[in-house]
Amino acid sequence: MNVYDSERMAEALGSEGYIETTKPDDADMILLNTCHIREKAAEKVYSELGRLKSFKASNPDLKIGVAGCVAQAEGAEIMRRQPAVDLVVGPQSYHRLPDMEAKTRKGKKVLDTEFPEEDKFEKLKSRPKGRRAPAAFLTVQEGCDKFCAFCVVPYTRGAEVSRPVQRIIDEARDLVERGVREITLLGQNVNAYHGTGSDGSDYTLAKLIWDLDKVDGLERIRFTTSHPNDMTDELIEAHGSCSKLMPYLHLPVQSGSDKILKRMNRSHTSDSYLKLIERIRRARPDILMSGDFIVGFPEETEEDFQATLDLIEEVNYGYAYSFKYSPRPGTPAAERQQVEIAQANDRLQRLQSLVTHQQKEIQESMVGSTVKVLFEKPGRELGQMMGKSEYLHAVHVADAQIAVGEIAEVKIVEARTNSLAGVFV
Repeated sequence: MNVYDSERMAEALGSEGYIETTKPDDADMILLNTCHIREKAAEKVYSELGRLKSFKASNPDLKIGVAGCVAQAEGAEIMRRQPAVDLVVGPQSYHRLPDMEAKTRKGKKVLDTEFPEEDKFEKLKSRPKGRRAPAAFLTVQEGCDKFCAFCVVPYTRGAEVSRPVQRIIDEARDLVERGVREITLLGQNVNAYHGTGSDGSDYTLAKLIWDLDKVDGLERIRFTTSHPNDMTDELIEAHGSCSKLMPYLHLPVQSGSDKILKRMNRSHTSDSYLKLIERIRRARPDILMSGDFIVGFPEETEEDFQATLDLIEEVNYGYAYSFKYSPRPGTPAAERQQVEIAQANDRLQRLQSLVTHQQKEIQESMVGSTVKVLFEKPGRELGQMMGKSEYLHAVHVADAQIAVGEIAEVKIVEARTNSLAGVFV
């Protein structure tokens, strides 16, 4: 979502005459788009700001801004800790960037972390024309009402809000006209999507997917991130019958211990999650699953952690994203008895060893099979092209006489650490 937001912020400033540069010493403005989900990410912001302020010595007119969830959570504290910062803007207000930028040019410090009533997406609906990469993100939903005990998202992104259906369809068509063939629908809790159709009807994510299925030129649809409680029968059925919906699903569980899940306020059990996986795989037997895991959550015992390992063994994930618990100020879990760091480190290492083994086995099982690859860019080697399979595996082909944006059948001949090698069928 931050990638999508960054694109839209760049577009908003583009209307003011800005163009992007890859060199900080060439820049008139440097914007950091930030994440507050873990303490390490938030502290990295201040480290980066300390580095960037040196560029003001050679360019006194340089403006430095902080956007995103750290901006939302810490607001004026950012300017207090780092006076080189000129503007701070929360994730719901980046459509106001042009006005904020104009004020900084008059020497003012600007802070906007409101939750405005106006629709930022509607304000940013005009995009510059021109070709773009064949895979794109499209935000359809923001915010979360789940209030997991470890998570700051409801406080930094606000309550769940879904964009109107027609605006999503229009944006998807615009992206396709510019060369996009795969769209990933984004939301903090994307499968809770409940938008309004042009006729005033209520839309679920599944219904939205079926409307996007009708967009000519759009070949692939994905969505992330989901909550188990919002995987409806309708959405499961779409995985089984919508040919454009890719056989890959990111479905975070966080823990395999029912005690810890309850303490996390996750509102599901390990058994209900496993039964859900069974239903999804009945609908789409070849689907590749990925998940999120937190280890070292307050009060987690070795028995609780073993339950997580058992769940991972049973599901067999193609990918997994795992983290040590990070206390976030203002969340219920931050006030509880914390697990010792050494113990959390050990558990994280053991969990990652297991999921790495599963990922390797799944990738090796792909050797000899044929996949459809959407080619996105040249590879590191001369003549090599890189792309993604239906299962989100990175696939590269040597001596590839194929253009970016084309989809071709590729036979997998080798499994490497983080990619697959193939030849054209």
